[in-house]
Amino acid sequence: MKSTMARLALISAAALVAGAALAQDKSVKLGNLNDMSSLYADVGGPGSTIAAQLAIEDSGLVAKGWKIDVVGGDHQNKPDVGSNITRQWYDVDNVDVILDTPNSGVALAVNQITKDKNKVFLNSGAASSDLTGKACTPNTVHWTYDTYALANTTGKAIVKNGGDSWYFLTADYAFGHALERDTEAVVLANGGKVNGKVRHPLNTADFSSFLLQAQSSKAKVIGLANAGGDTTNAIKQASEFGITSGGQKLAALLLFSSDVHALGLNVAQGLTFTESFYWDQNDATRAFSKRFQARNKNGQPPTMVQAGTYAAVLHYLKAMEALGANPRDGAKVVAKMKEMPTDDPLFGKGSIRADGRKIHPVYLFEVKKPSESKYAFDYYKQVAMVPADEAFRPLAQSECPLVKK
Repeated sequence: MKSTMARLALISAAALVAGAALAQDKSVKLGNLNDMSSLYADVGGPGSTIAAQLAIEDSGLVAKGWKIDVVGGDHQNKPDVGSNITRQWYDVDNVDVILDTPNSGVALAVNQITKDKNKVFLNSGAASSDLTGKACTPNTVHWTYDTYALANTTGKAIVKNGGDSWYFLTADYAFGHALERDTEAVVLANGGKVNGKVRHPLNTADFSSFLLQAQSSKAKVIGLANAGGDTTNAIKQASEFGITSGGQKLAALLLFSSDVHALGLNVAQGLTFTESFYWDQNDATRAFSKRFQARNKNGQPPTMVQAGTYAAVLHYLKAMEALGANPRDGAKVVAKMKEMPTDDPLFGKGSIRADGRKIHPVYLFEVKKPSESKYAFDYYKQVAMVPADEAFRPLAQSECPLVKK
């Protein structure tokens, strides 16, 4: 009898110790799932890992006894590869959060797996507005920008300035389709028309046939519903073919500072586009960018995707600290993130809506002429600021099942 009671006491004590250890499990593992070697590598890539590391440092949690690690993976812009890495990370490697993930096809797959595993997905790089629309989940936060905001800002501005006939060059996958869809809706709503569209393979080197079709359409605007290396290749070849000098305007519906750097100001000057962050906006963005550049192998300042990764991780860690320890319940963590106002040095004050959409102002920029650029990476001039409540899709129009109508 005594022996049995002693064994029960030992089991009870062990359970209490295990429970206390679990309650104090202040460990987090972040997975930066990215394009590390192809057309989006400069947009997010290893730079998003740097951004996450800076957020960890600025959170102050390591000094408070937290253990926070970051791992990286290359999804190669293939949903099946991204899905396999995601399952490996969640099921075997104890990753709690997946970051960034440019490529909407990959992101939509990660979005569903993350819900199924009840983890957290902090998306900065993928643009499809479906991530906070019909595909929204309680486990995903969409931080930096989306196809609706890009269309609503760039598309509307160009139509209102006389660009009322469009032809789309569209990357043939989820992101391109969403950007084309959302921009076409804005063009039509503002009295414009679409003369035609053509879809090109992801990461294609030759845009000649697509550009010739756009040229023959006689549309005033050629809308580039693509990103990264596809955008820079299309712009370079359009310049070589004399398309812009012939009177047609290019609309870079998604452009990054890394793209402008690759193009050079002689080619990129005059392009109008939308971003939610620019490294040279104010003292806080410049201070962060200086720290980032010191670690970035290519020496460039952060893109808005990398800035979004930083801000999303910083807010996630604030939510984790507020919860007291890691509850291993992704939906609970995201709910806490939505409950807490956002405030960081790069995007300022904001909030995360019920659909997972992080809202903040976005900016319409124009690329400077070479004569206007005064120092390294001095590429943009601000044309307009669009308030957060005007930039993103209104909740009343949302298809997200989490939104109460």
